[in-house]
Formats: sequence, C-alpha cells, structure tokens
Amino acid sequence: MSAKGQDYHDRLTAFMLEHVFPAEASYDAYRHEKGPGDHTVPPVVEEIKKHARAQGLWNLFLPSESGLSNLEYSPLAELSGWSMEIAPEALNCAAPDTGNMETLHLFANEEQSRQWLEPLLAGEIRSAFAMTEPAVASSDARNIETTMLRDGDDYVINGRKWWTSGANDPRCKILIVMGRTNPDAASHQQQSMILVPMDTPGIEIVRSLPVFGWQDQHGHAEVVFDNVRVPVSNLLGEEGSGFAIAQARLGPGRIHHCMRAIGVAERAIALMIDRVSKRIAFGKPLAEQGVVQQQVALSRNEIDQARLLCHKAAWTIDKHGNKSVEARLQVAQIKAVAPQMACNVLDRAIQVHGGAGISDDVPLARLYGWHRAMRLFDGPDEVHMRTIARTSIGAEKSAFAAAVTTR
Repeated sequence: MSAKGQDYHDRLTAFMLEHVFPAEASYDAYRHEKGPGDHTVPPVVEEIKKHARAQGLWNLFLPSESGLSNLEYSPLAELSGWSMEIAPEALNCAAPDTGNMETLHLFANEEQSRQWLEPLLAGEIRSAFAMTEPAVASSDARNIETTMLRDGDDYVINGRKWWTSGANDPRCKILIVMGRTNPDAASHQQQSMILVPMDTPGIEIVRSLPVFGWQDQHGHAEVVFDNVRVPVSNLLGEEGSGFAIAQARLGPGRIHHCMRAIGVAERAIALMIDRVSKRIAFGKPLAEQGVVQQQVALSRNEIDQARLLCHKAAWTIDKHGNKSVEARLQVAQIKAVAPQMACNVLDRAIQVHGGAGISDDVPLARLYGWHRAMRLFDGPDEVHMRTIARTSIGAEKSAFAAAVTTR
C-alpha cells in the first residue's frame, strides 16, 4: 500500500472494530422486528454514517472526492465487505449509489449535479438505476424495450423494469432510467439515460423481489412507468449516449463489487476456521480431518488469487483508464472470478457449519444468496467470459506465441 492507502486502511480497520461490527446485532434486531416488507433503514446506520463522515471515511470510492486511486481503494472496499450490509453505506460507498454518483459526476450538467449529485455525496438521499427488464434478456442492452419518446419539451416514459435495487427504500429520491429514445437509430444509439424523480406521476413500485427468499433492506424493485413525463433537461449527456454512459457506469461498479466480495470471503473463511476448531466429530476436531483441511486450503488459495487479480484490475484502470482494452479485459476477468470464488468459499463454510450454516444464526446463507446473484447482475458470467475469450483470441500474438505456432 501507499502511505496514504495504509493510513486509510488503519483508520478504517479501527472504525470497523469500534462502530460497524458492534452495530450488527442492532441492525439485525431492527430488521427482524420490522419484518421483510419494511425497507426503512435501521437507525444505527445513520448514526454510524455521522462517525464515518467526521473521521474522513466518506466517499472513498470516488477519486475526485477522496483522492484515492482505484488500487488504494481496493483494500478499503475489501474491509467494508466484511460487514456488507452496514459498512458500505456507512461510508457512503454502497451500490447502486456509487455507480449513480460516478455517472452524475461524469455526465450531469451543473443543475443536475446541484440537485442530485450533491445530496447523494452528502448521504442525504439514495438513488436507484433502472435498466433491467423482465420481458427481455437485458444482458444484451439492445433488447431494452422501455420507450422514452420526445413530446415537446418533455420525454414520455413507458415500460416495466425490475431489479431496480434501492427503489423500495423511502430515502430513494431519484432514478436513472435507461430506455429507447430513437428506435430508428443504429442499435447502439437508440438508448438514452434520463433522470426521473421518484415522486413523478405515473411511477408505480409493484413489489420488491427477494433474493433466495431474503428481502434486502433497500429492496429490488419492479417498477412500472405509465406515461411518466419528465422535462428534456433531465436527459443525461446526449440523446443516444445510453450505451456509452452504461459502460462508464458499470466498469467501476463491477470492480467495487469484486473488492467487497473478497472481504465477504475473508469473513466466511474466518467463520469456517472458528467452527472447525471447536467442533468434534468422529473423535477429533473437524480441523484435524483431512477433507476439512482441504476445504480451508482451497478457500485460502482462491481468496488470495482473486485479490491479486482484483488489485491488478484496479491498477490497470488507474494506468490505462476505464475504457481501455486492458481495463475491459481485467474487469471482465475479475467479475467472472470473484463472485464464483465467494460462492465457493461461502458454500464450504456453510457445509462445515452443518444445519447452522443454512439458518439465519450465521450470515452465510444470505451472503451466499447475494453472491450467487452477483454472477448475474452487472453482466452475467457468460458475457464476461465472452469478452475474455474475444479479447484473447483477437490479441496480437506475442513473439513467443508466434515462434511456437508458425512451425
């Protein structure tokens, strides 16, 4: 780590120990009391946010705000992954707000920034990103059917979205919506992004979708847009630039998820090691069983391998930019690797916990559900594997590759 990165790492470690981990019991108790249909934030989170901001542990994900590079941020995001339901939001580094703030930072005009980016950076409101649709395969964004048609000084939006994460939270005040503004344009110029305030007439929150039966506090909303009318001034960037904006938004978001997934896996292996050290089976601790040792060793290897790949991807973005071929390849690689790695480690931790592992007495089951979902959101594994393959196949041969393939 750089000296600056190490300082942040030390301070965030202390913050996690002093404020975040002790708050988990209160957080869980509040969610249990309110029930799965309630999407209000547990008050303890707002209290922790005050401490984080006072200590300068705030908006760490955005280089223009924190001064941290992607590589310096990576170990910090990993720390937050140890308590992924509390820590990322406490630091104002939680998805989807991070991706939305990144988008507004890059593409919003002065008025849009004043109205929406500033309160998001201050942690006063939350936001959501409406892209995925139930009726089409949204991994190919060209399929998106929601229309956003110009009518005088307004755009009129009609369509149905789902997995609009965060929209059920009563603090969510703004949606970034991707839809088709010009169906007759070239395939990658048909889509645009528009800012839609949550209180705009015609927006209906149909439901919050559970992930393996678990309701996220912020919710994953299915949203209907029925003749939703917003002014043309709400357009982000230029008409037809939706694909370009989506790529700029998703690149950092993908790697941030991967950084946190490493922290989740570290928590899982810590719980696994604690469990096998205490449980006796067939006359000796589980830790002395060869098959269990194998599971611990595999987990250790996979976590460390994923971390190094994640750091390399972060370094590549810092060096070559998010839009470079090198960065696209590295981000695709870590996005295909990290969620699968986390699922592997979590699954092993669940197995050694026995019945406790599939209960809510430990967080492993719901963490597994989230990371299994991560293999779908921000692009499914198959899309990233295709990117890796195409980049590898299309790359210019190295001197060694040419030497051994031209005989």
